[in-house]
Amino acid sequence: MLLLRVAQVAAWNCVYAEDYGVYLVQALQHPWQVFVPYNGYYQLVPRLIGQAASAVPLTDAGVVFALAGAAIAAACALVIYHASAGHVRSRLLRAVLGAALVLLPVAPLEVADNGVNSPWYMMAALFWAVLWRPRSRAGMAVAALVAFATAASLPVAIVYAPLLVIRAIALPRLREHAVTAGWLAGLIVQVPAVVASYANHTQRLDSLAPLGKDLAYYLHTVVLRAVGWHLSWHLESVAGRSGATLIIGAFLALVLGWAAITQGRQVRVFVVVAVLGGFVYTVFAAAITSYVVYETPVLSSFSFEPGSRYSIVPIFLLDAAAIVAVDAFMRRGAVAPIGLDTIRPQAVCAVAALGLVLALGWVTDFRYVTQRTTNGPWLPIAESMLTRCDHSSSGTITVPAWFHSDATLACSSLHR
Repeated sequence: MLLLRVAQVAAWNCVYAEDYGVYLVQALQHPWQVFVPYNGYYQLVPRLIGQAASAVPLTDAGVVFALAGAAIAAACALVIYHASAGHVRSRLLRAVLGAALVLLPVAPLEVADNGVNSPWYMMAALFWAVLWRPRSRAGMAVAALVAFATAASLPVAIVYAPLLVIRAIALPRLREHAVTAGWLAGLIVQVPAVVASYANHTQRLDSLAPLGKDLAYYLHTVVLRAVGWHLSWHLESVAGRSGATLIIGAFLALVLGWAAITQGRQVRVFVVVAVLGGFVYTVFAAAITSYVVYETPVLSSFSFEPGSRYSIVPIFLLDAAAIVAVDAFMRRGAVAPIGLDTIRPQAVCAVAALGLVLALGWVTDFRYVTQRTTNGPWLPIAESMLTRCDHSSSGTITVPAWFHSDATLACSSLHR
């Protein structure tokens, strides 16, 4: 399903942003040098994907990036399905939770089916890994791997520190902290790159944006887009951006407020953590990428939103809070295992309403054209590079690169 979500140019015929301009080019220049800082930190998983893409025929590099990005997102959904069992007892609703990640409305803008932004799916999986208490060694290994891979690819994973501290206090036994060990190991890997960025005055985290701008950014890129990308645009055209944000915000406040007040302490705590955690996450993201706060004018098209990747986790956490609440409502008052013959009519209505709201965004935003395809298909670009090599007297060609204006590649490194 993820591979089908990119319109206009097939996902496997695209090489997006840094996948070409950084990871593929540098993998061709310097094979297996995966700990190379870019923008002040290491990106382990995208680097590994770029290395894999450099090992196949150049014309198939887009296939590697697309398949790897889709596979990582699907694997994260599967991890979430298992890791959420302590909060969502219903297998059906856990499947809906996994689907909420795969079908997230804003994902095609810049996250789905590529290597560079695949770690943002991992950030969502890491949230659940932090809450998970796996009983098996395999489960603990998965939690540790998710934590390490995420932190070694995105130092923004440090935002989960408060949850891990709470986990350490509540669960002091060493066997409960595979996820903590993986998270710490991943952040330790990041230390040399982050320290070097400060030494060179190229650090990402400089000064915090004003709280008012952070709040506006959260409201317009998370709250407003939570129920669907295109739906929010249509609502904006009727009520204006502020009016549309107020309408969707009131709806979310009503649903999540009802859940926090009526569905017990566990749901109340989860709702607070999900909403507050998503906001803190957004503020931190805005601090390391200031343009998303300072340069977010009223948008002129459906195809792009600055920093939409930073809204993946906060929007997913809002979905998760609603799913946790509906699961608790289903189980309330049940005296037997929940089945078709024991579930209450009110619970059926709650599940149906949840499905309807989620499906509105899933259906209308399943497949649409975004700015990510403006570079066109990858195949002609790759064939042009190979043709230039055929006519190169030096055995090298020059290609565009994000880390410099251009980069020199040895033709011998390009596979046919």
